[in-house]
Amino acid sequence: MIDNLIEQIKNKNSHICIGLDPQLKFIPDEIKNEVFSEYGPTLEAVAECFYRFNKGIVDATYDIVPAIKPQIAMYEEYGIPGMTAYKKTVDYAKSKGLIIIGDIKRGDIGSTSTSYAKGHIGSVEIEYNGEKRVFNPFDEDFATVNPYLGSDGIKPFTDVCRENNKGIFILVKTSNPSSGDFQDRLIGEHTLYEEVAKKVSEWGEDSVGKYGYSDVGAVVGATYPEIGKQLRSIMPHTYFLVPGYGAQGGKGSDLKPYFKDGLGAVVNSSRGIIAAHTKDMYSDCGNYAEAARRAAEDMNKDINENALN
Repeated sequence: MIDNLIEQIKNKNSHICIGLDPQLKFIPDEIKNEVFSEYGPTLEAVAECFYRFNKGIVDATYDIVPAIKPQIAMYEEYGIPGMTAYKKTVDYAKSKGLIIIGDIKRGDIGSTSTSYAKGHIGSVEIEYNGEKRVFNPFDEDFATVNPYLGSDGIKPFTDVCRENNKGIFILVKTSNPSSGDFQDRLIGEHTLYEEVAKKVSEWGEDSVGKYGYSDVGAVVGATYPEIGKQLRSIMPHTYFLVPGYGAQGGKGSDLKPYFKDGLGAVVNSSRGIIAAHTKDMYSDCGNYAEAARRAAEDMNKDINENALN
């Protein structure tokens, strides 16, 4: 699957993914007024707002970005209707040829981890009265995974990846300010994030594709560029999913060490793109989707000019 992502990146000359993390405060009034007048103040209304909003973003940007990354928590907050909107978003983005990174941050052991993996990036088989059918429940292309439970939590995901040509991004060094509470702790002479990085590199050794990168990727925040440089040396064949650009302070020039020979990282922006219509610099855009496209173009230009040159 990493080869599929890289081919999208190369074809579009774009190293960014859009975080589809909708909140009601970002939804334009024209969408909210139409939906709430039909559904009333219900969970279903919020879910429909999210889906229509996401659809507009996808329609405006699918030709200039390789991937989207929906954050499942934004949808789970609204229960079953929210999860339906999540699934509809994944399916619609796939219909436009985009790579889907499910930001689910799952991590458990044994059958539980297997169930997470099969539900999100794998398949399930249902048999009754001699009839057997196979389903791909959420059908993302990648999933984010928490490694805190060790190899017992990761192996079910890597097994499902191999069986279904999918991929994962494992949390290594996250972009949030308190990430150092645990990730920077010393384990002997090395930090915890270094030890995790070594394991990520090891877990991905048998899934390196034609471009030299593994289906087992790493989440490495844009807010710690010196650490990013260090982690690139530890994980030379690992693709980085990079949060923290824009709203959290990361910028293109910070990301030079994350890339190698023009590849190596896909950089996420959520609020910076999907809420661009709320910013003065995009006030001349006709609508929220046009503003999102312009913000994505600006981000792509920043990365291509300042991270890759």
